[in-house]
Amino acid sequence: MKIASIADVKAKFSAYVKASDHGPVVITRNGKAVAALVPLTGDDDLERLMLGYSPRLRAILSDAKKRLQSGRAVPHDKLWKEVSATAHTAPKKRTA
Repeated sequence: MKIASIADVKAKFSAYVKASDHGPVVITRNGKAVAALVPLTGDDDLERLMLGYSPRLRAILSDAKKRLQSGRAVPHDKLWKEVSATAHTAPKKRTA
């Protein structure tokens, strides 16, 4: 992992993007970490990054956690029984 000042990264951006191939590059301002360049090796990495910072997904997960803690969640085995039953009773789509 590299650590570099924002001024240095600004001056040598391409080099730091290339350096991120080997691991994160932490960017600092006045000695404090403020950002990072992280390597993305494919669409999955990008999707994980975007979802990890999604306020909507965080709200959904937070609500689900509260339901679990309060006992209002559907048990695992019941959920999959319902999914399986729905899959077997769903109307089949016609193909042209």
